[in-house]
Parts: sequence; C-alpha cells; structure tokens
Amino acid sequence: MLVAPAVIVMLAVTAYPIVYAIWLSLQRADMRVPDQNEFIGLANYITVLTNPIWWQAFGITVFYTVFGVIFELIFGMLLAIVMHRTLVGRGLVRTVVLIPYGIVTVVSAFIWRYAFAIDSGFVNQWLNLSEFDWFGDRWSAIFVICLSEIWKTTPFISLLLLAGLVQVPEDMQEAAKVDGATAWQRLWKVTLPNMKAAIMVATLFRTLDAVRIYDNPVVMTGGANKTTTLSMLVGRETVERVEIGMGSALAV
Repeated sequence: MLVAPAVIVMLAVTAYPIVYAIWLSLQRADMRVPDQNEFIGLANYITVLTNPIWWQAFGITVFYTVFGVIFELIFGMLLAIVMHRTLVGRGLVRTVVLIPYGIVTVVSAFIWRYAFAIDSGFVNQWLNLSEFDWFGDRWSAIFVICLSEIWKTTPFISLLLLAGLVQVPEDMQEAAKVDGATAWQRLWKVTLPNMKAAIMVATLFRTLDAVRIYDNPVVMTGGANKTTTLSMLVGRETVERVEIGMGSALAV
C-alpha cells in the first residue's frame, strides 16, 4: 500500500508508453497517410531484422557500449580512489572532476568536433597532422566519438563508485596491509569484492545510457562512414520520415 502511489505513477509514465510502442510496432503507421494505417503483425520486425543497415547500426552501438563502459569503469575507479584519498581540497577536487558531466552533451560534442577538425582543430596542430581528417575515416571517427563519451560520463561512474568505495571497511584494509598484502592485492581481494553492488549499479546505469548513444555521432559525423547508431535509426524513421510503426519496431 505504501509503494502503490509510486508504482501507479511509474506505470503511467513508463509502462503505458512502452506497451503503446509495442502496439504501434505491429502496425503500418505512417503520419503522412494516416488513413492507410493498418495492423500488419510482425512485418515491421521482419523488415528490420533482414535489413543490413540495422545490423550495422546494432554492431556499432554494441561496440560503443562495450568499449565505453569498460574504460569508463577503469578511469572512474581511478578517479574515485583519488577523490577518496584526497585530504586537502576534497570538495574542490570533486567539483573539478564533475565539470565534464555538467556540460550539455550536444555542447560537449561540438567542442570535440572543433577540437578534431581538419583545418581549425588544435589536436592536429599538437600532433603535427595538418591534413588528417579524423571524421573522414570510420575507425578514427569512432575513436573520437568513444573518447568524447568516456570524457563526458566517466565522472558519473566515479561518483557511483565513490559511494561504494567509502563503504569498504578501513579495518579490513589495515588488516590486509599488516598481513603483507600489496596495494594491488588489497584492490583485488578487499576493495573490489566489497564494492560489487556499486560496480553493478554503475555498470547497469551506464550500459542503459550508452545503448541510447545519439548526440555525439549526430553532431560529429551525422552517421557518415558507418557510424550510425540504433537511436539515430529510430530518430530518422519517427522524426524525419514520420513512419511511426517502423520507428516503434526499431525502438522495441
């Protein structure tokens, strides 16, 4: 009874749109010809799953997700350790670490695009690569997109990991140190096992967010050179082509 109000609100704002999207995905629903909408069953799904463009977007989205989450966990853990062990100016350190996460994603994407621009980007000047087009090649473009994602969201991961790190008992750390455990052994045998819940939450939250990657590839490449993600496909079908049935099938 106590959680019923919250459950009702969640059902209203999440479950209903999901169920409605599933229903739309089973129809030919084109807003340009709304009078021709009809139920077609799994036809949209068959079209999607037999389209190589979808599988290409699926593969690149999985790559963005796996590559990004792994490195964000590694760097996030390092930042969490730094913030946890900082004795002087701890608040300032945490504020500085959070700056990238506070920047709007679209703004961040434009910053990275201009930084790696072939003519005016300072990265090429630093690396003496005056003629190299980072966004002209598929894998160099993917590298920049992943780098921008890691830079932007690692602070969020570090906050979640910091919450778990502060709960690791100090007496266990001291006992392991007295027993002769090295810093690396303490990390693997004491710290990480006691942070399983925080690591799981950080991984889950970030994975769910990474699968929806949209802003950075749209701003940097527009999907060129086979960098289109699943969210970009959904956006094209539902917003640009207003084919709500096919777009819903893609989303589902």
